[in-house]
Amino acid sequence: MNASAAFEAQQLLLDNQLCFKLYAASRAVIRAYKPMLDELGLTYPQYLAMLVLWEWQAQAPAQPTVKALGERLLLDSGTLTPLLKRLEQLGLVVRKRSAHDEREVHLGLSAAGQALREKVAPLKAQLLCDSGVEPQELDGLRNDLGTLLQRLGALR
Repeated sequence: MNASAAFEAQQLLLDNQLCFKLYAASRAVIRAYKPMLDELGLTYPQYLAMLVLWEWQAQAPAQPTVKALGERLLLDSGTLTPLLKRLEQLGLVVRKRSAHDEREVHLGLSAAGQALREKVAPLKAQLLCDSGVEPQELDGLRNDLGTLLQRLGALR
């Protein structure tokens, strides 16, 4: 086998695929979050939506809508609608149609949704301790992944 063919063969090994490493890491992170999320009564996508809604409490966008949430989470409304309906059924989120445009659905947190935020910090701190990963390592990885997402056009 010549050097070029050997290089090509190496490039096709599963462990040399960035996409596989990202996929496997994502699944491992979600699995690590599961005990915390079970305690909160949330799925991972619901947790991500709640994170954005908690952010919006401090500084809401001009239109805190399903569309804005979808843009923030890189999800379409078909994925978000059932997720938000479930959060509303759990008493965590309030959805309200816009008076000036029925197609627009505004989002807010209920008192229970606001209160749930207080439970997250200690659980998240425990999760970080249990992982054995240094906060600086996570910061660097998060920054590198943010750069990758921007280069791939996933983030604006």
